[in-house]
Amino acid sequence: MAEKINEDKITDQQTYLNRRTFMRAAALAGTATATTLLYRRLNPPPPVPVEGEKLNDVAKAAIDGNGFTTNERLTPITDITNYNNFYEFDTTKDGVASAARGFVTQPWAVEVGGLVHKPKIFDIDELLKFPLEERVYRLRCVEGWSMVIPWIGFPLKKLLEKVEPTPQARYVAFETLLDPKRMPNQETGVLDWPYVEGLRLDEAMHPLTILATGLYDEKLPPQNGAPVRLVVPWKYGFKSIKSVVKITLVADEPPATWNIQAPHEYGFYSNVNPNVSHPRWSQATERRIGEFGRRKTLLFNGYADQVAHLYQGMDLVRNF
Repeated sequence: MAEKINEDKITDQQTYLNRRTFMRAAALAGTATATTLLYRRLNPPPPVPVEGEKLNDVAKAAIDGNGFTTNERLTPITDITNYNNFYEFDTTKDGVASAARGFVTQPWAVEVGGLVHKPKIFDIDELLKFPLEERVYRLRCVEGWSMVIPWIGFPLKKLLEKVEPTPQARYVAFETLLDPKRMPNQETGVLDWPYVEGLRLDEAMHPLTILATGLYDEKLPPQNGAPVRLVVPWKYGFKSIKSVVKITLVADEPPATWNIQAPHEYGFYSNVNPNVSHPRWSQATERRIGEFGRRKTLLFNGYADQVAHLYQGMDLVRNF
């Protein structure tokens, strides 16, 4: 395990092109919508102050200090909470934080069922009593930007073990809250709602895969997926589904929102792979938020030693 880093060694923020603008730039060119988007890019809203609640004493007491870490510089919480992909609130990265202010996360429950012996509905307060760990993970997004985030959470495996998967269970399906009143962009047809994702069971049971309930020493902010989200650090960020309300163990590969939306661009596995380009851009390099220039993208986002065995014998180009 790499040694822990000093929190004073942090990066600065910089704004980059977002997926939606890039995908629709040609269609929007010359229209009033394009003008509005250009104005927003040249005049981004001011950062939303960090207003997250501190983890309560029960949650803090549960942190066992045995999490994973990295020797890379942490991304500041202001950047982490003001540069987000969360289409339920806004399709622009710098607009999510403002749109998500006031998002109500109490009460909240996560239903876990399907091919299990002991289906159960977990209240958020019960989830916060799981033994929590602080884990510093890299987050790599398909658009070519990345961050280093100190998550607080617990291995998904611990939750799944409580419901006892049956031998027929081979995949895990996830679902985000569907509530247009609380997530206003669900009123639009920009995606098919609710947002859904999936993992193979062995991926879900891997010790690197966590359910996060906080970052730094704060409760998870709304724009980052409050109150509980998936974090799978060797996959592109859209696989780490936010604001989870339902987890279902199934026999067959479950649907995944971006794979449905554009299957030739977003595969089910979506492992970070510099050798597999997105149809419209290379994935060979990435831009770390706060850095100038670009750095080489690492296979499996730098977690190859831990996860490469999961895909032994697979064609990673075909199974992208």
